[in-house]
Amino acid sequence: MTTPFSITTINVNGIRAAVKQRSDDNPGMLPWLEDAAPDVVLMQEVRAGDAIARKALQPALDAGWHFVHTESSVKGRAGVGILSRRAPSQVRVGFGSDEFDTAGRYIEADFDFGGETVTAASLYLPTGAAPTEQEKDIEKYEEKRRFLEAFRPYLDKLLGTGGLAVVAGDWNIAPDERDIKNWKGNLKNAGFLPHERAWVAGLLEAGWVDVAREHHGDVAGPYAWWSWRGKAFDNDAGWRIDYHLATPALAARAQRTWVDRAGAYNLRWSDHAPVTAVFG
Repeated sequence: MTTPFSITTINVNGIRAAVKQRSDDNPGMLPWLEDAAPDVVLMQEVRAGDAIARKALQPALDAGWHFVHTESSVKGRAGVGILSRRAPSQVRVGFGSDEFDTAGRYIEADFDFGGETVTAASLYLPTGAAPTEQEKDIEKYEEKRRFLEAFRPYLDKLLGTGGLAVVAGDWNIAPDERDIKNWKGNLKNAGFLPHERAWVAGLLEAGWVDVAREHHGDVAGPYAWWSWRGKAFDNDAGWRIDYHLATPALAARAQRTWVDRAGAYNLRWSDHAPVTAVFG
């Protein structure tokens, strides 16, 4: 690959809401897409059927973007998609799980960059919950645990190909203390539970590379999700749960990565910010 290409991940928090113009100063996702012009956009929480999602993205599609998408079998939930400036050569939905392949949580596509095939996958991992005596929390906790157990062998297989691949999205797990502003206050909360962090650590030990952490080094963040509530955004009290894990062959070609953080709270079109990595 001689020409650099960029891959962005963004949890849009509902595609219809993301593209909506909120004010004159906040025109929504579509102007950002035009200005940022990444080569591939991995989206999570599309939360719409395919026809509705395409209608929301119609200006981008009219401008030549390509869109592939898998919605959840539960209406209004999850959904992952891939927007790209070039058409993918192959698209695959799910990772071989009877439980999760219809849940709108994983889609991957192959792209030709400089004569080489790059696999880019969009992941929306379940949020989960801390185990409590509440039945709802237990169900969410167990769902996430089952997802992690089912997904790991697929990631091992993808890593084992030795190819150029990146899995990016909303992992809903902060890998370590550098990835949450208030990590001490979240030790018993979903997204920072010991078994969740151990699961991500196992991926890194196996060979997957956290592109942003490798690039930014031993620093706090940079965060890409902040609660809508309170002053979390203004105080940068965020979480780094949106990231790219790349195979060593692709990670070796990473040139830079950044979080496209909005300039102010009222300029956000999602509670997540786009995270971009450039490879060459």
